[in-house]
Amino acid sequence: MSFDRAALVEAVARHGRVARVVVAETGGSAPRETGAAMLVWPEGQSGTIGGGTLEFEAARAARDGATGLSRHALGPDLGQCCGGRVTLLTEAFDAAALAEVPETGLYARGIGAEPLAVTRAKTAARNSGADVTPRLIEGWMIEPVAPPRQPLWIWGAGHVGRAIVNITAPLPDYAITWADTDRARFPETPPQGTLIVPAADLPRLASHAPGDAAHLILTYSHEIDLALCDALLRRGFAFAGLIGSDTKWARFRSRLRGFGHSDAEIQRICCPIGQKSLGKHPQAIALGVAAQLLESGKTGNTAVWDNHFSASGA
Repeated sequence: MSFDRAALVEAVARHGRVARVVVAETGGSAPRETGAAMLVWPEGQSGTIGGGTLEFEAARAARDGATGLSRHALGPDLGQCCGGRVTLLTEAFDAAALAEVPETGLYARGIGAEPLAVTRAKTAARNSGADVTPRLIEGWMIEPVAPPRQPLWIWGAGHVGRAIVNITAPLPDYAITWADTDRARFPETPPQGTLIVPAADLPRLASHAPGDAAHLILTYSHEIDLALCDALLRRGFAFAGLIGSDTKWARFRSRLRGFGHSDAEIQRICCPIGQKSLGKHPQAIALGVAAQLLESGKTGNTAVWDNHFSASGA
């Protein structure tokens, strides 16, 4: 787990003042691991520390202005069956407090002089790139700051597009841009943190996407899908996946060759997407796509997409 600074920046921009509750320490059976966190503001919250009653009481306390460390015996104090112990750290952030959180590296904070163990952890993370896990050290909380999110552009707000966005938006790994030809095609309330971009000319918009973005192409139009494939091959991308059947992809390959793209370039696009064993339901396709996104993110190897997708549609 890491300190998701990007999510906190967004929440503070939206709500002004936000409480962050993080699991600082656990003992015995606990609902979530150290580093699990949630953000809380007067009208809502995001993320989870698990535990039902624990989360409810922690959110209530945060809205009442509580800050600092709090210790909870899940059985005796909260009547939960886990039976373990959890220490929570609640902190309040506004724009000024957010400025104290580093953009990279290790975020360490506490009361009093910095313990030697914290200094050593910071040095190790800085000098050797050691993987520092979130933990409480002599009253000081240390957390690695999450790296920048992977740009993920989702083209199409139909049933599959909506299902994929709903599954991937809560994940801390992606900064989602969701594009379609008309604002009316999007839900009235899109998932928090999702950038909605209505654009009459989607291929033209694709030329403005970051070169390191991942793309999922699933619009209502085969012609738009084809034009997006062409535009992205010219723009460059980290990954591109296209919804469709083997027949659709064979036709697209032929037409993309006609546009001047080599077979090696065309093969960088993964089609079909989805996982055949899960079926063709929009949510089933979305589950397969999300699983492969997560797997490729963990390994840093986009080859895990190859030959794993075989759901037809579109």
